[in-house]
Amino acid sequence: MALRGENLKMVRKLAVVAAGMFAFGYALIPLYKHICELTGINILAVGEKQVPGGSTVAANTQVDESRTITVEFDANSQGPWKFKPAQASVQVHPGQLATVMYEFQNVQDRTMAAQAIPSYAPRNAAAHFNKLECFCFNQYTLAPGEKKQWPVAFVIDPKLPKDVKTITLSYTFFEVGGKMPGAPG
Repeated sequence: MALRGENLKMVRKLAVVAAGMFAFGYALIPLYKHICELTGINILAVGEKQVPGGSTVAANTQVDESRTITVEFDANSQGPWKFKPAQASVQVHPGQLATVMYEFQNVQDRTMAAQAIPSYAPRNAAAHFNKLECFCFNQYTLAPGEKKQWPVAFVIDPKLPKDVKTITLSYTFFEVGGKMPGAPG
C-alpha cells in the first residue's frame, strides 16, 4: 500500500509540473511580444501594429519630403514576348518605399526561361536606387501563353544628389540558356 501512495504522490507532482509547463508555454507568446516591444528588437512585434485597429507606428523619419523624384519605367525585350511596366512612372520622396509591377507574357508556343537586367539613367543614380524586391534577382520559366506580374519594391537613398530630379529604371528581358525544347507532342 505504501508503494501505491508514493506512486499517487508522484503522479500529482508530475501533473502539476505538466500544467505549469503548459501555462508557461501559453504565456510565452504575449510575454515575448511585450519584451520585444519594450526593447524594440523584434520587427514582427512592431509590424503587427500596422494591422487595422492596432496602434500606429512612428513615421519613417528617413523620408525627405522636401524633394520629389520622378521614377520612369522602361522595358525592353530580346525575344518574342510581351514585357512592360504596369505604369509609366511614379513620384516618390527619397527614403519612401515604392512598389511597381511589371507584366510579362510568353507569347511563344514553347516554354522559355528568361531573366531581366536593370540599367539606370543617370548613371550616378544607380548607387542610390535600392531594390528590396525585384524580379531581376531570379530567372523565371514560363509556359506557352503564361502571363505573370512581378513587383519591384525600391527606396531611393536620401543622399541622392540634389540635381537629380528624374531617374529612369530600364529592364532588358532576355532568354536564358537558349531555346528550350517544346513539350513532347
